[in-house]
Amino acid sequence: MSQDSDVENEMMARGTWAEKFKEFQSDRGNPRRAAFARVGNATRRVIEHLVATTATNEDLESIADQIESVASALERYPMGRTYEGFSEAANAGSPGGFFDHSPISGVANPIAPPLRFEIPDMDSAGEKRIIGRANFGSAYEGPPGCVHGGYLAASFDELLGRAQSLGGNPAMTANLTINYRKPTPLKCDLEFEGILVKVDGRKVYTSGTCKYNGIVTAEAEALFVSINFEKLAELARLQRRI
Repeated sequence: MSQDSDVENEMMARGTWAEKFKEFQSDRGNPRRAAFARVGNATRRVIEHLVATTATNEDLESIADQIESVASALERYPMGRTYEGFSEAANAGSPGGFFDHSPISGVANPIAPPLRFEIPDMDSAGEKRIIGRANFGSAYEGPPGCVHGGYLAASFDELLGRAQSLGGNPAMTANLTINYRKPTPLKCDLEFEGILVKVDGRKVYTSGTCKYNGIVTAEAEALFVSINFEKLAELARLQRRI
């Protein structure tokens, strides 16, 4: 196969995944996804205010009663699977609805900040990039007024995991290295950038940055290795039978 054919196939794979991703991002009219997002956002507000509240003991007791009532209401329903649609995502390169439940970027998951993604148009150099935006609240505090380093590492894992998929051959994290250059502030708009550096057989190399007001606060490099996602899909199917 010629080099031109390799480039064309790579562009098609990247385009297919990017198009499906953008379609997924814009599908907020789906009633179930919208309902999940509303519950996730409401619960996120509870977490944000609870971790540093000045409420009285009496108020906390009343709030606990209300939250316990909600928990009891949810317990009446059988548990589903947060990775529903995983096999479709793996096989077709589609992000899949299960990303709504990601602990880092899932709008339906109240423990997620969440980290929001967008894919910019490819530049003249053909660089494959993905942009992430987040604002970490009080629940993610490490050093006073700063984002906990573990959450930044998890965010890079999520970001670079999306970036490597732009090559059209999804893989899983094998190595992730973080350099913390400056404290990353809480409750501020942060911009992440992930870049697909190169693909070497089953190995996919990526790099990324986190910036506040244009200043790099942390940077990362990651190696991903392509795997047979059919095996993971089969594990998911087996779990559904348990």
